[in-house]
Amino acid sequence: MEKRANGKGSEEGNGEKARWLELKEGPEWSVMKKWQGLVKHSVLAQVGLRMTTATRQEVLGLYRRIFRLARKWQAASGQMEDTIKEKQYILNEARTLFQKNKNLTDADLIKQCIDECTARIEIGLHYQIPYPRPVSVTPANL
Repeated sequence: MEKRANGKGSEEGNGEKARWLELKEGPEWSVMKKWQGLVKHSVLAQVGLRMTTATRQEVLGLYRRIFRLARKWQAASGQMEDTIKEKQYILNEARTLFQKNKNLTDADLIKQCIDECTARIEIGLHYQIPYPRPVSVTPANL
């Protein structure tokens, strides 16, 4: 009997292979293959109904990032009252928008919300204001 690197003899390795082939050719194999097909079909059918795991992780990461940002936030004025108000605004705005958009299923719309969130974070950090960027509206545009 020849020894393998794992310490098992080649006869034992052949026995495992024979058991695998028996399973593969037996009735259990067809049941297992049918089950895999059903699961695969089910997952494919749900792709349009749920966000992907990567997207979900990205959204949750943004949510955590916002809460960490709020914890460390300091108002540009340096006043403690302003800092408290701005921190509270950040937390309330995040909760409101994430709750409002939690049932989105369209991948493009989800991506748009992620991009908007990222942009608001970057703009807030750059300008040291937590509020949305004001949009200039001229009377002619009304």
